[in-house]
Amino acid sequence: MRATLLVLGMLAIGSLPLKGTAGDGEREALARLVHELDALEILIRDAEAHDGTGWIRFQYGWLRDDLARMRLGIVEYLRDDLDQPRTIPPLRGDYRR
Repeated sequence: MRATLLVLGMLAIGSLPLKGTAGDGEREALARLVHELDALEILIRDAEAHDGTGWIRFQYGWLRDDLARMRLGIVEYLRDDLDQPRTIPPLRGDYRR
């Protein structure tokens, strides 16, 4: 449950529009965000270790894929000085199966 709440918060942060080249303050904040996304792996592993046996299961791999996509988007923004539009696949967002 805790990991799910953190992910929902990260998704909300990840949906904020960014404009232009990152300034120093923005760059630092985004670098911290990347660090926090990396730190979520520990919480995901902990939740996965307590995975239930019901019919509907939480898909941790899908969650990891979405987090990796968000992380990559932030890292590319920080590395890229060009304002090039990109096609970004949508996040899955639904982790039940």
